[in-house]
Amino acid sequence: MQLNTLGMVHEFLRGNVKRGAFCIDATAGRGRDTALLCRLAGAGGRVLSFDIQPEALEQTRALLAQEGLCAEVIADSHANMGNYAPENSVDCIVFNFGRLPGGDPKIMTRAPSSVAALEAALRLLKPGGVMALALYYGGENGYEERDAILRFLRTADERRFSVFGCEWLNRRGDPPMPVFVWKEA
Repeated sequence: MQLNTLGMVHEFLRGNVKRGAFCIDATAGRGRDTALLCRLAGAGGRVLSFDIQPEALEQTRALLAQEGLCAEVIADSHANMGNYAPENSVDCIVFNFGRLPGGDPKIMTRAPSSVAALEAALRLLKPGGVMALALYYGGENGYEERDAILRFLRTADERRFSVFGCEWLNRRGDPPMPVFVWKEA
């Protein structure tokens, strides 16, 4: 495992996503998380991948085709994922909050839609389901979204959800934060 946020998130996914799982990549980006979820869930699983940027959708589709994987790639906001899956039906949801690396720096996830997406995600997770978040912040992104997400997650009902957030204490700048959520079985 790489000792960075992405490595931690991927290790978490490998340990929690089983064959046949129903997964959502709420922020497709370059498609790497979508591809990993497809490999982990296998042919009997189902993966939905959301993004609002045509460039991200194209790159995700290209990566899936290159690797011979299949997912439903959807041009819609992560805040609308509840329109595509019933409540208590999803095994795993992944988020990368911030902006598309190398993409338009003016296009990034924002606090209002991200908190709405997390509200939907908590409803969509089935008992025993998990969620992994990578919070990219600082610089052009600022801190508003990070602070709103952490504030929201602190209000999750502790009888129904366990939320674990980490921060890098000895990394310079604004290193992304991994956050993990478990819905009680």
